[in-house]
Formats: sequence, structure tokens, C-alpha cells
Amino acid sequence: MHKNSMNKVIIIGNLGRDPERRALPDGRAISNISVATTESYRDASSGEIKEITEWHRCVAFGKTADYINQYVTKGRKVYVEGRLRTRKWQDKDGNDRYTTEILVDILILLDRRGTGQDDDSGSSPDISIQYDEDENSTSSGSGTSENLPQDDLPF
Repeated sequence: MHKNSMNKVIIIGNLGRDPERRALPDGRAISNISVATTESYRDASSGEIKEITEWHRCVAFGKTADYINQYVTKGRKVYVEGRLRTRKWQDKDGNDRYTTEILVDILILLDRRGTGQDDDSGSSPDISIQYDEDENSTSSGSGTSENLPQDDLPF
């Protein structure tokens, strides 16, 4: 990373669909997810509360992708930290296309176990997966977001 620049994205939102699972030729897992973030505002002319939803394409590799593929499902609230990446590709007609996505470094489940509800049903653990930049590998977080003191929460 250059001293005078930073490529960092942090979003908190809900999964819009179950993860898309794939694998690289070397067998490493890939997971594509879509995360929705919503902001509310009051319309000046009508006084109504309106919402704007933005969809974010996210991609994870390796152990982070394995975790997402196993535990993360549609509707779950997640904290995603990563980097923006723009890829160039060609469609079937040979036209150049560009896709900007978040390359996931850290993903933390923020809601309780279950399918996006704040109840204790379901079987997924409340753990985080973090990307270790020094070793270019992933590892499990050491605790749950619920066990952190309030000052250490990412929001």
C-alpha cells in the first residue's frame, strides 16, 4: 500500500440472497454475496420517510469463503470490511464490461443465530473471519461480537 493512499470499505447490511459458491482450479473456495445497505431520509416536500437501498457485490476467497458458504444465509446482518476492486471482462458479444466489487478481508455476523432474526434458533456460530494481511491467509476471529465491550464494536 502506498503511504498516501488507502483502499478500504466498511459496510453493515443484510444479505439479499444465499452465497454463490464456486472454486478456483487449485480447489480454493470462492463466495460471492450481495449485501444491501439502506439509508432513510425525510422527503422535504411531503414529509414522508423514504429509503434508498444500495446493493454491494462482495467476493471472498479461501477460509473466509468457506465460512460464508457454510454459515451465512439470505437475510443475515453482516459487517463487511475489505477493498474495492474493479475487474474488466468481455461479454458474449466481445464488449468490454467492468464490475466493481468489495474484496472481503473481514466478515462478522452481527445478528443472532438464525435466518436474519434476533432469536436463538439456527446453528451458525457467532464468530468472525479475518484476513491476515502479513501472511496473506485467513484465520478465525478470537471471539464473538456479542462478547466485546461496547467500545470495541465496529459501529
